[in-house]
Formats: sequence, structure tokens, C-alpha cells
Amino acid sequence: MPATEIVHVVDDDAAVRDSLRFLLDSAGMKVVAHESAEHFLAAAPGGEIGCVLTDVRMPGVSGLELQRRVQALGLPIMVIVMTGHGDVPLAVQAMKNGALDFLEKPFGDTQLLDAVARALAASRSMRVAASAGAAARARLTALTPREGEVLDGLVAGLSSKEIARDLGASPRTIEVHRTRVMAKLGVDSLPELVRVVQAARPAAHD
Repeated sequence: MPATEIVHVVDDDAAVRDSLRFLLDSAGMKVVAHESAEHFLAAAPGGEIGCVLTDVRMPGVSGLELQRRVQALGLPIMVIVMTGHGDVPLAVQAMKNGALDFLEKPFGDTQLLDAVARALAASRSMRVAASAGAAARARLTALTPREGEVLDGLVAGLSSKEIARDLGASPRTIEVHRTRVMAKLGVDSLPELVRVVQAARPAAHD
């Protein structure tokens, strides 16, 4: 496991924190325990690959609010919420908001370790996707405004003639722009071009 993979345990109960840290340590995982959501957020884990294992009910910032803030910060960290009796509806809401999983207390060691393993794998995928998106956006910034317009037409499935008509240019001029767009984005085909745009603008292609 890479050194940057960290399991962040967030719980206001010291006994729970110590128990979880011992179990995760025993499984060879790097663990950082936090006594509150505020403590975790102040630590600002940044780009670390990892996951957050948090109690859903805590004084101050709750597990649900912590999960929302992790998302708002754009951290590539998956969240698992732990619930007590009667808190399952809160955990279901957390999953609807983007949490990966929830564990209802009392849960077994294997159940916990399996959930954490899934969360770490998902965090790795998020990290890869974020890196690809940043690289794609950097490529798009190299385009001129007119090349950007041609790109939008290509992604919309328009032909060079249709793009030329929309932009008031000749098809030959559009073909020149198309060639430059493909070169700047480092692609050889329209499907590759579409994949670059999807990586750069994921929200527009949900």
C-alpha cells in the first residue's frame, strides 16, 4: 500500500478511535485519528489518497456535514459513515449525498476492513480521474477562441460544413481549425477528442 494511503478515523469517542486505529494498524494500514470533524478539516489532508471513517452523530460538525465539506473541498477521499441504532436513515442520506458506504454498529472486523479497502480503491480512481481532468483542461486552454468554437461543434456531432455555416466561415477554414484542434489536444480521431473533452468537463457529460 502506498504511503500516501491514509485512513482518517473521525469519532468523538476516544475508545472507538483507539479500537479502530488498532484494527487498521494491525491490517497494515496507515491511520490518523481525529477527535472531531473540525479537527480533521483543520488538518486539510489535501491530495492524499485515502478514506474517511466517521461517526454520523458527533458534537459540532456531524458526519453528514463532514461528508458535504469533503465534497465541497474537492478532496479525492471517499467517506464511510458509522451509525448507531436508529441512525440508519441518516446513513442512507449520506450515501445519497455521495458517501461510499455505511456501517451499522456493532460491525465485524472483516466488514470494516472490506469497506475500507473498497473506499481506498475508489479514492485511487478519483485521484486518477482528477489528474486526467486537470491534464485535459490544460490542453483546452491552448486553444484559441475560434478553435474552441470549432471544438464545441465537433463534440456536438456537427460536420465541418455545418460548423462553417454556424460560424460564418468556409468549410476549408474549419478544416484547418479542426486539424489544429486535434494537434493541440494530441488526438488522432473524433472519439479521442470527445474523451478529452469529457475528462475536462465531466459535469457537462453526466
